[in-house]
Amino acid sequence: MAERNTQEREGAVFNYPLAADTVISMGRMVMLNAGEAVPASAIAAGVSVGIAQQTVEAVAGDTSVNAKKGTFLLANSAAADEIVMTDVGSDCYVADDQTVAKTDGGATRPVAGRVEQIEGSGVWVTIR
Repeated sequence: MAERNTQEREGAVFNYPLAADTVISMGRMVMLNAGEAVPASAIAAGVSVGIAQQTVEAVAGDTSVNAKKGTFLLANSAAADEIVMTDVGSDCYVADDQTVAKTDGGATRPVAGRVEQIEGSGVWVTIR
């Protein structure tokens, strides 16, 4: 077999096209819906792609957003959707652009990422 020069991309920041009439705030989860970046929410078909690195507004002429993959501290849901230590290593789900939940809400929430740690101020989640 022939050798292959496989390209590598350093870093974990990727740029995504912004949906029309959309505002994404810095530090909030970003997801793709139909191939366009929107604030993360309970859209089952959405794909979580990272944390916004700047505030962008499509109505102000911004056409894309930088989203960073990695491990981030996000807010924890409550009651039956609260993430606990026995959930470490499991997937968690998008409740909104800053909150993760234990369940997929009856197949209405996309995967946010993998639960890494729980602490009083939230849940450490790896967005892949």
